[in-house]
Amino acid sequence: MSEKFYINIGRQIGSGGLEIGKKLAKELNIAYYDRELIQIASDESGLGKEFFEKADEKDSHSLFGGMFGMRSTLMDQIYSGYYLSNENLFLIQSEIIRKLAKKESSIFVGRCADYVLKDFSRCLNIFISAEMEDRIKRIAQIHDLEHDKAASFIEKMDKKRASYYNYFSNKNWGDSRSYHLCINSSFLGIDNTVKTITEIALNKFQ
Repeated sequence: MSEKFYINIGRQIGSGGLEIGKKLAKELNIAYYDRELIQIASDESGLGKEFFEKADEKDSHSLFGGMFGMRSTLMDQIYSGYYLSNENLFLIQSEIIRKLAKKESSIFVGRCADYVLKDFSRCLNIFISAEMEDRIKRIAQIHDLEHDKAASFIEKMDKKRASYYNYFSNKNWGDSRSYHLCINSSFLGIDNTVKTITEIALNKFQ
């Protein structure tokens, strides 16, 4: 495909969204960005990774009364009051996402990429969910947690991701109306989910 295109993936923790994203990138031979964005944002802004890691898809409380409607320049916002708010970190990361998108076709996981790239026409916005027991099993295995602790961790992360997405995008995390496609990876399995999304992407963008 000669024209650039983008797949933006929102996902429940434990749904296999990261694995699906990486396999999709390999299948479609395009760039993949998840936590790599933190390092890129750190390198390009000159700010420590710890700033972005602390704000990464966490609850956001505006110190400016909300980021929407703000008219000052990006650098004014960043250094206003000599501190960094989550809004400023989001703005920096958003600029990185748009810069990368202008460069090449990409898969972006999380970080409200569907909202950040809302003015890019060739996007496929996806939300990946899974059955709770499958999520618990995956998280327990990845983080070496007992069943109940894995379930508690999932509950907390769901709330944090929903808060982050809803705040910055002004949409509803996990709501089918916020995406082009919602898939339950427990129903299809990881590989068939990748196959399905690949076919849809090829049909849409070729």
